[in-house]
Amino acid sequence: MIRIDEQVGERVRQGDIFQGVQYLASAFEESGVLVIKKIRFPYSIVLTQDCDLDQDARIRGEKATTQDKQLISVLLAPLYNAEHVWAGEHLDRLSIKSPPISGTAKDFLKQNQRPRHHYIEFPKETGLVPAVIDFKHYFSAPVVYLLHLSKTDFKCRVSELYREQISDRFAAFLSRIALPDE
Repeated sequence: MIRIDEQVGERVRQGDIFQGVQYLASAFEESGVLVIKKIRFPYSIVLTQDCDLDQDARIRGEKATTQDKQLISVLLAPLYNAEHVWAGEHLDRLSIKSPPISGTAKDFLKQNQRPRHHYIEFPKETGLVPAVIDFKHYFSAPVVYLLHLSKTDFKCRVSELYREQISDRFAAFLSRIALPDE
């Protein structure tokens, strides 16, 4: 079980969990009409390092003479309902097929022994069901958008030790070396 810090802060922090984050999947013009497609994730977790988020907040607050540490966007990952992941249904709304996960593969995932996934169980008081982060499904959102969401859609914050574990696993997944298929 993961430990949660529930206070809303004055800035976005690593490990913050928001509900209803929208991702702009595409925007294009078609026959003179702007077509915008968005994905709304029920829950998402902030993956960007907290030191970068802290520097960004200080620069925004101080109106510094240089803004080179100001962030354009923040990395997040959706939290998928674990039961939907086990059934292979967590991506159905995106028209993406996913295989069910059971047996040993499910046990390995729940023990965080699958590099692509991270399993989280939340304390009952959060109202969140067990969830899975799929490190292939990360996205970005503007800092100012998340600051706006923090007033109404902040759910909770993963405590420092656990957010560092998630960050370390995410970095390891991104830095893997791809080998050709045999």
